[in-house]
Parts: sequence; C-alpha cells; structure tokens
Amino acid sequence: MRRLIAAACAAAALVLGTGTTSAQDEQAQCVADIAAKNPMAELEWDFNSIFGTYDQAVLKRGFQVYKEVCSACHSMNLLSYRHLSGIGLSEDEIKAVAASVQVTDGPNDEGEMFERPGRPSDKFHPPFPNDQAARASNNGALPPDLSLMAKAREGGPDHIVGILTGYGDPPACLKMNEGMNFNHGFDAAGFQIAMPAPLSDGAVTYADGTQATVPQMAHDVAYFLSWASEPNLDARHKIGVGTILFLIVLTACFYAVYRKVWSDVH
Repeated sequence: MRRLIAAACAAAALVLGTGTTSAQDEQAQCVADIAAKNPMAELEWDFNSIFGTYDQAVLKRGFQVYKEVCSACHSMNLLSYRHLSGIGLSEDEIKAVAASVQVTDGPNDEGEMFERPGRPSDKFHPPFPNDQAARASNNGALPPDLSLMAKAREGGPDHIVGILTGYGDPPACLKMNEGMNFNHGFDAAGFQIAMPAPLSDGAVTYADGTQATVPQMAHDVAYFLSWASEPNLDARHKIGVGTILFLIVLTACFYAVYRKVWSDVH
C-alpha cells in the first residue's frame, strides 16, 4: 500500500506545475507501473516472533558486510564497539575491531589533538568527519546513518533488502535524472536513488563458508541492522515469556485457593 501511495504522489508531482503534458502522463504511468510490478517482498525473520531470537552466525555475517562494504559511506553513530558482544564477538575480537581504526582524541598535555587506536568504549568510527565532507564525496547526497535504519523505514529489514537487491536497468519509459540510479525497491523520488549498487557477488568472503551472493549479503546486513536498532530484543522476549509463565502459574494458584476456600459451601 505504501509503495502505491508513494507512486501516486510521485506521479502527481510529475504532472503538477506548468500543466499536464503527454510526456508527463507517460512518466506518471511508468512510475505507477513500476510500483505495481515490484511490491515489497515480505521475508521471514526469525527474531520477529514472540519466541524469536537473533542468530549470532547471521549477525556476524551481517556485521562483516557492514564493516567491509557499508561503512565506507554510512555511519552508525549510536553504536559502540563494546556492543558487538551482543553478536557473539569475544573481548579480544572486539578490541581488534576497535583497534583497526584511528580515533581523534585529546587534547594532550600540549593542548593538541592526536590520533590513537580505537577502544571498545569508542563509538563506531564514522567514514566522514562531517556532513559537508560526506556530501562532497557523494555528489551532494548525504549517506544516512544506519543505527536505526531498520526502525526508521516502513517495512524495516524488508525495505533494506528491497533496496540492496533492487538495482537494475530502468524501463525505457522512465526518464532518469543525471547521476541517479534506478532501483525498484526505492519507492521515493520515482524509484531513483543516488547510491550506486553497493553489493556484488563475492564482495566479501564469509568465514563460515556461506556463499556471498547479493541476496545473501542483503539479508545478512539487514539482519544486523535490525539487531543494531533493537539490541535488547532477546532480553525483552525472555522477560515477556517469563512473565506469561508466571501469570499462568499465579492463575492456577488462585484457582486452587478458590476451590479450597469454597469447597465446603453448599
């Protein structure tokens, strides 16, 4: 439904202004056709059920995709390296990941800033020092922070997978803007996105031997970003299940007491 509404809005934007023309009508119809032919796929995510938990093997693969591909442009400013214990990394592994980047710190005794290896307590190192530098390196487009991306977009991980696997050749009817890429998973701005396709088969080498196809990497990094946006999900599910079990036992006790108290009443 959201994709159809977005398509309708994009179509309306194309026909408003100086007047409706045949070319604008064709563009509007083209956008509507793309939306109709490419509905967002609804995938099964094992963490979504009431008893669901995160699979740490998938989380590690997803972090690898983020670290080796996505982190070149996208920050995750709300996460610290120490949080990676939640995906199953050991203390030594976390220290190694943090130390792989140089962090600006200071001032020192001389009043100057200096570079040092990262520590587990540091936030994830951003790819650019500021938004202006990020825009300058990406033809004016600002790569969004991914810390809460799985919660910030309708469809969550499905939306992320849709974008990462949605690149291709635009239909002949669609007029592409300069510097934009066609993506049937990005329903904003008429299915045109500034980010080039970030994934290609074999872009990473998984340590567990999983084949790194584009759909697999898209699934894994979407899974990791879902964890990043809600790392306490497992704990909440455990508390919820424990609470339900407690209420069931408590109800049984109340019923037993009720039967005992009223057993002699005729």
